[in-house]
Amino acid sequence: MIQAVQRAIQVLKELATGTQRLGVSELADRLGVAKPTAHALLRTLQAEGMVSQDRETSKYQLGPGLVSLSNAYLDSHKLRTRAVTWADILATRTGFAVWVGVMVDRQMLVIHHALRPGVTVQTLETGAGLPWNACALGKAVAAFLPAEERALLLAGELPRLTGASIDDPAELERQLKGVRDIGYALDEQESTLGDASIAAPVFDDTGNVAGAIALVGAVERLFDESVRRECAIATREVARSLSRDLGAPRNAGLSADQVSPS
Repeated sequence: MIQAVQRAIQVLKELATGTQRLGVSELADRLGVAKPTAHALLRTLQAEGMVSQDRETSKYQLGPGLVSLSNAYLDSHKLRTRAVTWADILATRTGFAVWVGVMVDRQMLVIHHALRPGVTVQTLETGAGLPWNACALGKAVAAFLPAEERALLLAGELPRLTGASIDDPAELERQLKGVRDIGYALDEQESTLGDASIAAPVFDDTGNVAGAIALVGAVERLFDESVRRECAIATREVARSLSRDLGAPRNAGLSADQVSPS
């Protein structure tokens, strides 16, 4: 592993968390390097547009060059490319916003967001990251990972974002078994107070879980008894259609118990 590259990546990760603006001394302390080394890293990243320096405080923040890289990643991501149309179909069918996510470093990265139809003021969440255990997207993916990978997730850190977030491995394992049985996962105010989501796994042409697609909305609307069942059915059906679009085997992820949501 090339140390200079590793340190440059650490700089970007530090600037992407917490205060988001850091001085040279702060970054040097966090990286455990000398101040001149941190300064040299920052100047190199700045020259490439990966970081920028605030004129008033002289502190550094993420730069505009990362936007083009992230857009290139999203534009070339096969799941996102195929999911755009299906996400729009699901949003139109249900009247809720739709997220498509993939697991990256124990977090679910939202790679596509279809806005809720008919609502003009909304925040685009593409690029947002959520702990896998605190969202339906994450549980939908984790449930269908190989047993050893699932065990590693459960043995690691399980952050709490709200009082409803689940950080008990045994309870999460119980929920994941339920997800495998019925084909969809739920999140009731576990990532954001007042919000809920319903997610179903998406499989690729190898039959492995590639990500998940989720409905997201106000808990009182999405989890209304007259709405939740139909939304769960719609989410699961669209996830299966998207999986087939990716070339997944027809029986990928299915069990004999997946007859209808309850």
